[in-house]
Amino acid sequence: MDFKTEFKPVTVHPEMIETKSFEMIDEEVGEHGFTEEQYPVVRRVIHASADFELGKSMIFHPDAVSAGIRAIQSGKPVIADVQMVQVGISKQRIEKYGGDIRVYISDSDVVQEAKRLETTRAIISMRKAIREANGGIFAIGNAPTALLELIRLIKEGEANPALVIGLPVGFVSAPESKEELAKLDIPFITNVGRKGGSTVTVAALNAISLLADRK
Repeated sequence: MDFKTEFKPVTVHPEMIETKSFEMIDEEVGEHGFTEEQYPVVRRVIHASADFELGKSMIFHPDAVSAGIRAIQSGKPVIADVQMVQVGISKQRIEKYGGDIRVYISDSDVVQEAKRLETTRAIISMRKAIREANGGIFAIGNAPTALLELIRLIKEGEANPALVIGLPVGFVSAPESKEELAKLDIPFITNVGRKGGSTVTVAALNAISLLADRK
């Protein structure tokens, strides 16, 4: 049987779609308490998730965005908790300044050590990350245990990240890990509650790399 349709695809320039999307987001967000530096990050998170509640729940350390910009422009590495975060980050903008994007969770030594200690690879990956990439930007969107371990290492003076973007999604430990991050006196970006994930973590970091590129 032949099916005929009158549907005709409409080709629109991608930048026009993005501009229109941002206009719609701005209109729906309305008045807000975010700073001029913070709001572009919030807007990209909303754009990536179509979740206004998530966007409005975001919390920033006062120096978070400026610290992230400085780190990118200084060529500091970006450490992702999982490959899904790694592949979404704009590699070109990070590498332009001499940085790179690293993820350790599947490294053979991390896997072996996690088995030996009967713990998660996410925890061991953070221990390896602070040895090899301390002072970089940590982007955690999937593993609350990675964020909790990084917080422990920061509290004990073993880790000194330039910025922690902690937006893990989930029910077990995710809200608590973000609450603990928000208590630290270091540059951080996080949110309240269970929502988050790799996509919004990537969106937040890409927003900061765009700001770094424009400056």
